[in-house]
Amino acid sequence: MKGDESLARPKSITLTEAELKLMDVLWEKGELAVKDVVDALPDRSAPAYNSVLTILRILERKGYVRHRKEGRAFVYRTVVARQEARAGAVQHLVRRFFENSHEALVLSLLEDEAIDHQDLERLRKAIDDSRKDSR
Repeated sequence: MKGDESLARPKSITLTEAELKLMDVLWEKGELAVKDVVDALPDRSAPAYNSVLTILRILERKGYVRHRKEGRAFVYRTVVARQEARAGAVQHLVRRFFENSHEALVLSLLEDEAIDHQDLERLRKAIDDSRKDSR
C-alpha cells in the first residue's frame, strides 16, 4: 500500500530562515558561486558548503534562484526580487493567519506593536497616497 499523500507536508513557497539568509546574500552581492555564498554568510556558524548547495537547490525548485555552470562551479543568481518575495510572504501571512483580511493584519500590528509617531505618520501618508492613486 502506498503512503497517504494527503498526510505529506505540502511544498512551501515561503522562505525558511536558512533560505532567507542565502537569498539576502544573493540579493546583496548578485550572482555568486556556492563557495562565495558560503564565504559571504555573516556568521561563523554558517552551514557547510554541501548544506548551502542543498539549500540553493531547494530555492531553485521553489523558483527563487537559477544556476549556471562555470567550469566546475555552480553560479547562482536570484530570479525573484526582494520586494516580490516580501509581497508573497505577506500574502501568505494574510491568508494563513488573518482570514485573507489585510485590514485584520494592519489592525493586529497597530494593536500589538509599539509603533512610534514617525512610523504612524508614514503609514497615514501611504494610505492617503494609495487613496489618491485609486481615484
